[in-house]
Amino acid sequence: MLEFGQKPATPAATDLIKDATEATFMQDVIEASQTVPVIVDFWAPWCGPCKTLGPMLEAAVTAAKGAVKMVKINVDQAPNISAQLRIQSIPTVYAFFQGKPVDGFQGALPQSELTAFVQKAVAAGGGENPDDGLNEALDAADQMLDEGAVTDAAQTFAAILGEDPTNARAHAGMVRCYIAMDDLDQAEAVLNGADATMSHAPELEAVAAQLNLARQAAKAGPIDDLRARLTADATDHAARLDLAIALHAKGDTQAAVDELLELFRRDREWNEGAAKTQLFNIFDAMPAKDPVVLAGRRKLSSMIFA
Repeated sequence: MLEFGQKPATPAATDLIKDATEATFMQDVIEASQTVPVIVDFWAPWCGPCKTLGPMLEAAVTAAKGAVKMVKINVDQAPNISAQLRIQSIPTVYAFFQGKPVDGFQGALPQSELTAFVQKAVAAGGGENPDDGLNEALDAADQMLDEGAVTDAAQTFAAILGEDPTNARAHAGMVRCYIAMDDLDQAEAVLNGADATMSHAPELEAVAAQLNLARQAAKAGPIDDLRARLTADATDHAARLDLAIALHAKGDTQAAVDELLELFRRDREWNEGAAKTQLFNIFDAMPAKDPVVLAGRRKLSSMIFA
């Protein structure tokens, strides 16, 4: 048991960095990335740049002290995974979080850029600087918003932005406040006004998904009518998608996810992959470790990589 002030030991290298195969890809990448980002290095023994990139990337991952893991996959021994992820040249590196790729690059990079890539992956997983003195205020503002004190929360987020104008979490908080006030146009204006340096921050991607779902909720149809359409024709994909939207609007997220997974099972390509897109909208809008999100991502990933 750690005493106050002690730091946990850095995980052993064997826990942080491992080789994977097609047989272990689900466990080592998809399932492992539900709780911590996993960087996947696609390489081959005959690839010269791979021999340089690999050790440099391992060094950057080790320096992150457990905030991210690394998996190495020999493309010659994993043709199916390589085809599914459209690996066309190596080295190719992907960062996975919660079962999906969130960033990536091809070719060799200098150490500084590799370090930045790893840090970005850590941030995608919710990694924070524990010395950030604004975290306590951010936590308080989040609690105010959750308890319905929207005005107080908005004032706190605004004060934080006064101290740190590029604080993505505070900016996202302001968007959430306007969504809570049902002022979706202002929420969109605040979201679009974010500094370019925050454009890909996970917090802003989450509120963008929340805003999209809020707009959909305003147009949600009657649940009973949609169920009746599906009873009459189980292949009515449009009705199933609309039913999922309506269920989510009513707060039944689990039922909405179930309907979308069923739609994906029946026809994953329908309407340009609308089922998967809507699932990601819901997942991205919710806390990363929510049981509905974790279970839904696992089921979707199992279908994709089956």
